[in-house]
Amino acid sequence: MRVTNMKHWRMEDVAWDCFDAAKAAPEVVPLIKAASLVERNGREYAGYLCRVFASDAELCDAIGQWAEEEVQHGDALGKWAQLADPAWDFHAARDRFNAGYQPPLNTEVSIRGSRTGELIARCMVETGTSSYYTALGDACWEPVLKQLCRHIAADEFRHYKLFYDHMRRYQAQEQIGSTRRVLIAMGRAGESEDDELAYAYHCANETADTPYDRARCSAAYFAGAMLYYRFGHVQRGMGMTLKAVGLPAQGRLSNVAAKAAWWWLDWRRGRVKSPSTASA
Repeated sequence: MRVTNMKHWRMEDVAWDCFDAAKAAPEVVPLIKAASLVERNGREYAGYLCRVFASDAELCDAIGQWAEEEVQHGDALGKWAQLADPAWDFHAARDRFNAGYQPPLNTEVSIRGSRTGELIARCMVETGTSSYYTALGDACWEPVLKQLCRHIAADEFRHYKLFYDHMRRYQAQEQIGSTRRVLIAMGRAGESEDDELAYAYHCANETADTPYDRARCSAAYFAGAMLYYRFGHVQRGMGMTLKAVGLPAQGRLSNVAAKAAWWWLDWRRGRVKSPSTASA
C-alpha cells in the first residue's frame, strides 16, 4: 500500500489573477489568516508522527508528503489573505505564532496511547478540515478562495483515506476496542478548541500588544467558522467519523448522530459572539 505523488496541484496552478477584492467577504478574512498559520505547521506534526511510526518507512514516507501538502495549504491561504488585506504580513504573523505556540509533541510514543489511536486522531483532523473547507468553498463568492477551498478539501479527504487505510492495518495488529476508539475520536474532536486555533487567531488578527485571551479568540474564530456549515456538511463529516471508529457510516446510527451534531452546532452558534471584522 505505497502512497506516492500525493501532491496534485501547485501554487502556480491557482488563478491568482482572478482575485476579486469586491467578493472577498470581510468576515472571512480573519478566518483564513488564522487557518493559514495552523496549516503551515504541518512539518512539526510530521516530525512527531515519524517518531511514533519510526519503524514504518512506508508510512513515514507518506507522512512527509502529507506535511508538504499541509505547508502548501498554509502558504496558499496566506497569499490569499495578503491579497484580501495587503497590509497584513503573513510571514510576520507566522513567526509570531511559531514563537508563542509549540504543540506538545516532543515524544517518541503516541499521545493517544497506541498507534491505532494516533491514526484515528489524524482521521478526525482530516474529517474536520475537509468538512470545513468544503463548507467554506460552497459559501464563498471570491473565485480564488473558492478554488483554494476545493483544492484543499480534496487534499484533506485524500489525507483521511491515507490515515484510515494505515489505521486499519494497525488495528488488525493492536485490536483496540470500540469504546476506546470512540473515546479517542471524541477527545480529538474536543481539542479543536484548544490553544492552537485560538492562538493562531490572536497572532493573525490582533496586535502584538493585545493580551492573549484564549476564550475570546476561540469564540471569535468559531463564531465565524460555524456560519458556513450546512446539514449536508455535518452529515458527511459524521459518516467519516463513524467509519474511522469502526461503526457504520450510513444508516440509522449515522442519521441520528448527524442530527445530534447539527443540533449541537446550531446551539453553539447561538452561544458564541459574532467575531469582530475590524482587522479585515
